Amino acid sequence: MSSSNTITVTTWSLEQTSPADLRPAVPPEGDDVRIVRAEVPSPEFSRFLYASVGSDIRWLDRLGWSYTQWQEQLSRPGGETWVAYEKGTPAGYVELDAQDDGVVEVVYFGLIPAFRGRRIGGHLLSYAVARAWDLAERWPDREPTKRVWLHTCSKDGEHAMANYERRGFKLFRTATEEEPDLPTAGPWPGAFPAV
Repeated sequence: MSSSNTITVTTWSLEQTSPADLRPAVPPEGDDVRIVRAEVPSPEFSRFLYASVGSDIRWLDRLGWSYTQWQEQLSRPGGETWVAYEKGTPAGYVELDAQDDGVVEVVYFGLIPAFRGRRIGGHLLSYAVARAWDLAERWPDREPTKRVWLHTCSKDGEHAMANYERRGFKLFRTATEEEPDLPTAGPWPGAFPAV
């Protein structure tokens, strides 16, 4: 039971332990959706993606980061950002983080609200998870990937968990905790209508 100043948040951790676990989504029809790696670390662009994708689902942990913190995060060896574009417009992104012992975490994944429900998410996730499995090919100092994992929570979109499971991720941990009930940040004030 949550009080008026907190919300109960359930977090699910999921994993793949073999490239064969990945069940790719069918790409959206047509050739209007492209996925491109953002190879030049750009705090401005990454903060835009983070705020735009997470603004309605309370992604708040990085909003207070300094330029230097963003630059350090984006410049770490084995870190990659993959961006989906529809007709040249950023639609969403995935941030991968190479960890020790051949582990790659899908740190952030999501779509800007206007692009949700258009079959882009499954395609972007499939593509990014395949890039997690072949990450060592682009980063020769990294061990070959043995495990890809991520977490999602009850604040994420209603289709998030089903998308992960359809892509072949398996649940390995569930945790529940109380968090402050903070308002959504929005990419700018008044971006979301009152519900």
